[in-house]
Amino acid sequence: MALARRSQLVVAAIDVGSYSVHLLVARVHGRALETLHDESAFLGLGRTVDAEGAIGSALPALTATLADYVAVARELGASAVVVVGTDPLRRALDASAVRSEVTRAAGVELAVLSHEEEALVALLGVEAGRPLDGEAVVVDVGGGSTEVLVADPGREPIVAGLPLGAARLTGLLVANDPPLPSELRDLADHAVAAFLDAPGAAPDTMIAVGGTARSLLRIGPALPNRALSARRMRAALELLASAPAATISERYSVRLSRARVLPAGASILLAALGHYRLDHLRVAKGGLREGLVLARVYAGPAWREHIRDLARGWDA
Repeated sequence: MALARRSQLVVAAIDVGSYSVHLLVARVHGRALETLHDESAFLGLGRTVDAEGAIGSALPALTATLADYVAVARELGASAVVVVGTDPLRRALDASAVRSEVTRAAGVELAVLSHEEEALVALLGVEAGRPLDGEAVVVDVGGGSTEVLVADPGREPIVAGLPLGAARLTGLLVANDPPLPSELRDLADHAVAAFLDAPGAAPDTMIAVGGTARSLLRIGPALPNRALSARRMRAALELLASAPAATISERYSVRLSRARVLPAGASILLAALGHYRLDHLRVAKGGLREGLVLARVYAGPAWREHIRDLARGWDA
């Protein structure tokens, strides 16, 4: 694929997830992104879909949020606004109607990504178009699902979407704040069982994507790098189980809604490390939204047709 040699463009990416709706507006300098605006709104769409089978009653809040985000992006000079839906839109019975209403209310198209597309875009955001130099597994823990991608320079990537998200697992298994020891065991058992469906591999490294992993970096003493060991995550789980979510939120500067689901998120990442027999992972700075910005800049409006090529990376 011939990549468009464009930079210095301002592009916005909006991600409609199970936990939150996120906006990133960035200026692209080659492979690097200069963040102009980063904002998120907690709508809990995954739980709405769990309860109603559809976006349904949450649709007015969603369209209002997206219309506001598109306006912000345009004010900041965005030449394009990419809007995608992930787990809640994949499961919602009214996804088609939601897409139509978003176009009417916000003036943009809402693309519903498959598990594979979501994982490949996240890989692009992690590596910023740089080819991998060894086998790696990318684990993207979302609110409603976890995407697992095994990438190797010598073969096609392998992707699996697991019905295992931090918010979804919390709603299913945790009733107490802080969680009881029995609930922590249930989280761990459920996550380990789900990873039996993850791709088999013996990767050199694991890269974690998403707000759950970034928030876990804050739980406990400050880290000199972005590495999370299994030992560190077990210690974080002990801290998360020692105090209510409101205390954790205040103590470690983590949003309250995020603090409530961090025990599940840590359990998922520990299960991932165990499945691939690794003792630590690296928390990525970039992810889905950064990948969307780069994809739109370098492949144009038809970026979905080229996402596999983009995720492989390219020479500078």
